[in-house]
Formats: sequence, structure tokens, C-alpha cells
Amino acid sequence: MKPVCMVIGAGAGIGGHVAKRFAAEGYHVVLCRRSNVEGLESLVNDIERDGGSANGYLLDASQDNAIETRIAQVEAEIGPIEVLLYNLGAQIGNRSLEQTSYKAFELGWRLATFGLFRAASVVCPLMASRGKGVILVTSATAAMRGNAGQHSHAAAMGGRRLLCQSLNAEYARQGIHVVHVLIDGAVDAPDTLGKMLGAAVFEELRAKHGGDKDGLLLPEKIADTYFHLAQQHRSAWTHELDLRAHTDLAWWNH
Repeated sequence: MKPVCMVIGAGAGIGGHVAKRFAAEGYHVVLCRRSNVEGLESLVNDIERDGGSANGYLLDASQDNAIETRIAQVEAEIGPIEVLLYNLGAQIGNRSLEQTSYKAFELGWRLATFGLFRAASVVCPLMASRGKGVILVTSATAAMRGNAGQHSHAAAMGGRRLLCQSLNAEYARQGIHVVHVLIDGAVDAPDTLGKMLGAAVFEELRAKHGGDKDGLLLPEKIADTYFHLAQQHRSAWTHELDLRAHTDLAWWNH
């Protein structure tokens, strides 16, 4: 039986590339995303065409019990989840305090923090019973520094970071490796940053910083780091690290 890597938030950027990387290393990958069944099927087909194995499911993390039910089904029907990637974004865009409704603020928290808590509530006891497991959590600069217009995102990502620390404090000695990965810069991902900026602005950004300039974080290179983290020996675990392009200033220098 192949080890199982489950990706919650499997778009064409970080989530999809991490899935492909783990599949290439012999994992069966389970890809979950909120919408775009065509994009989901395309990722599964790409993995299978390259000799890997995968399943894809639509999963709306804002719905009650959706995360919990899917994890339980994967465990029962596919196999024990050895690696869980929680890759859901929670960016609602720049909004002033007056423009941020209660509903919008809460949505960021539900996706970034509560969703991770729900996933961990199901998978951590299962991993602990087996004495091993890895939870990789994609995060953002907002986890470290608030900014004007980012009330929801900063609060949600700050909560995500501290939840990762709490999970480590409780479960590391039970063999579960939780890693908070801070993506401190723009990722070359058309279906995330591209949608947020709009196609024209995104292509402009690519022309200025992408290509051989390596000024945008490349999802396939991020995936290499994620795979390395999942293979670390427990005597030298990384619990938090940040990734950025060589041309970017670190968050603490802004």
C-alpha cells in the first residue's frame, strides 16, 4: 500500500505542485479543492500520466463536517494519511475596517484557523495512534505582521501560526511533525495570485519579476521544500520556516 498524502487546497499553484512532487516519490495523493472540477480532474490526469496515483474531490471547507467527513473517508477507503497539507488561503483582499463586514472577517478565520483546527481534530489522534505523521501548513506574511486593509487576513493567519505552535506542543512527542511554512512573497500561480490581481496585472508582474529573474516564488521549487520537510528525521525537525525570492526583502525589513 502506498503512503497517502492529502492536500486540502489543491489548486494549480502550491497545492497542485506539492501533490505532484509527493506522487513522483511514490505517495498516493488525495487532492481536495472547493470548486473547478475541470481543474481538479486535470491535476489528477497529470499525475496519472506521469505514473503516479491520485484521487480528486471537491471540498467546501466552510461547510459543517465537510473536512471531517472527507478525512474519515480517505482513512477508511484509501489508507492512513501520512502527510496532510493544509493549503487553504484566506485572503479577502484589501479592505478598510469600515469595509470589512463581520461575515467577511469571520470567513477568513473559518478558512485559515478553524478549518485547520477541524482537520487537526480528526487527523492528529489517528496519526498519534500510529506514532507518526506530518502536517504541513501553508501560511503568509500576514501571520507575522499586520497591515492596513488586512484585518481579516492578519488575524486569521496569526491564529493559524499559533495553532501550529500549540499542535506541536501537544503532539510532537507523539510523533507528529507540524510545520508552519511562511510564504513571504508573490507566488507564480495564475489561479491564486493571478485571480486576485487580474490577468493583465499578473502578466505585467511576471514580465517584470518572473522568468529567469527568479523574482517570483515558483510553486515547483516550493514543493521541493515541502517534500524535504516531510522527510526530516525527528531529531532535527523544522517547525517553522519562511520562503521568499532572492530579490525580496524579508518581512522584518519592511
